[in-house]
Amino acid sequence: MRGLGPFLKDAWRLTRPYFMTSEEKWSARGLLAVIIAMNLTIVGVSVILSYWRREFYNALQVKDAAAFLQLLFVYRSTPSGLMPGFCELAGVYIILAVYSVYLNQLLQIRWRRWMTREFLAEWLADRAYYHISLTVDRAAIGTDNPDQRISEDLRDFTDTTLSLSLGLLSNIVSLFSFVVILWTLSGPVELFGVHIPGYMVWVALAYAVVGTWLTHLVGRPLALLSFRQQRVEADFRYALVRVRENMEGIALYRGEHEESVTLRERFGAVVANWRQIMTRTKLLNSLTNGYNQVAIVFPVVVAAPRYFSGALQLGGLMQTVGAFGSVQGSMSWFVDSYASLAQWRAIIERLATFDRAIVRARAEATGGFTVTQAPAGTVRIRDVSMNLPDGTKLLEGADLTLTAGHSIVITGRTGTGKSTLFRVLAGIWPFGKGLVQIPPNSFFLPQRPYIPLGTLRHVVTYPNPVEAFSAEQLAQALTDAGLPHLVDRLEHDDNWPARLSGGEQQRVALARALLAKPDWIFMDEATASLDPDAEAELYRVLKQRLPNATLISIAHRPSVAAFHKERLNFQRERGKPGVLVTQTVEPAVGD
Repeated sequence: MRGLGPFLKDAWRLTRPYFMTSEEKWSARGLLAVIIAMNLTIVGVSVILSYWRREFYNALQVKDAAAFLQLLFVYRSTPSGLMPGFCELAGVYIILAVYSVYLNQLLQIRWRRWMTREFLAEWLADRAYYHISLTVDRAAIGTDNPDQRISEDLRDFTDTTLSLSLGLLSNIVSLFSFVVILWTLSGPVELFGVHIPGYMVWVALAYAVVGTWLTHLVGRPLALLSFRQQRVEADFRYALVRVRENMEGIALYRGEHEESVTLRERFGAVVANWRQIMTRTKLLNSLTNGYNQVAIVFPVVVAAPRYFSGALQLGGLMQTVGAFGSVQGSMSWFVDSYASLAQWRAIIERLATFDRAIVRARAEATGGFTVTQAPAGTVRIRDVSMNLPDGTKLLEGADLTLTAGHSIVITGRTGTGKSTLFRVLAGIWPFGKGLVQIPPNSFFLPQRPYIPLGTLRHVVTYPNPVEAFSAEQLAQALTDAGLPHLVDRLEHDDNWPARLSGGEQQRVALARALLAKPDWIFMDEATASLDPDAEAELYRVLKQRLPNATLISIAHRPSVAAFHKERLNFQRERGKPGVLVTQTVEPAVGD
């Protein structure tokens, strides 16, 4: 954990945009102003209730039934002025308390909505989400579990920030309101010959200072423990999601025991850190509960001598006790809110480190390769050096020109860097430098297609909107891709990533290409899950349906190479940059 200064700067940096520069800033400020006004009014009602309590208990002491009933139900004229009845005060208090919470929740969800939209935009812009996933930071500070940071941490940040800041403001106003009352009621005291006016104010201050210091001493480790707890909880949840996403593979491998071990280990980290939190919280609760219990009788004990001497009536004693409690409670805000402050600090640390990781990833995206549109009919790379995230050079100073109409298959041993070259050509790889020129109407098919959630129509039309293609076009594309049995299920919303086999997913990706009708199709083992006959059939369909499209394929099978006019062999020796060697291949029969 960093120091207090950098932490507060991060808190302000996260809070400032919504209230100072966003398009919702005026409505946000107005809503916040209303909530603050309502909270301050609640403090004002509490001050009036302090005087009401004095009059009420005085009426009980002298057995004045009329004053008792007036103070309960209507109003009564007192030396302090016209005193409303308890029913009126309670009604106003209840309305303010209910609507202050309601408006607080409204501001919270609006603020969270805006921050979520902004974080998502920053995370997705310039493919920062992808570059973050390539980090070589083993600690993964700022990059682990982005889903939790965007969903849970933003929710907790807006909630906790509002509750803590409004609570602090209310306590400050309450302190200044009741300290005057307590100063007036407590009177002076002689201590070792020293005349001390308003002695109960100083007693409350000393009591709060000691409690605050002890609380900080005991609770200081909670911030770091809360930070770790959020991380290990997210790691455990991610492991569960991985099991859900790979159920068939685990079942086929009979990997239940290993998965159980992994899940228990991750949950063990949750339990171990939670036990540390329990121990620290036990110590903190022992202190705070003892502190609060003593605070119940402490002001009575301190004020009792003046009551027994006749300087205070029962009502004055009760008002003094109430004022002392309000002053001491306001001064003890840090004590009572310490656990929330520790959690808030952990939340801000996670969001701030995530935000910095996004900024760093976007900076990497703008450096290195220069990606532009290529002249019509060509793909070019000039002076390209291609690295792994750890700095290993895969290619250095390479030049390559691909011409429309000349289909090329890229081959080479596993691990040489073929898939990385595919990502460079797609313009998404950040590690390296050089000029990459890509035609505008290009389509990239990875080995593992992305299958989004939603209806099958959405799955097939992705990334285009579902209305971009007619039902007839979708049916034709699915049939051409070898998926005629799915035509009648286009409107079904199912767990398609789990429902479709690996081969079916690759066929769906090819159906997308048939719908998009690109000029260039780049395929990275995009048919590897199919048998050779099915693979050959799909290549024939592509060449038949898209005769003007140029195919650039990464593949190992000779049957795939036969559908291309040239071969580009990626050759690389261990520890050295690779080279691209052009070769010729025999075309497939009928090509």
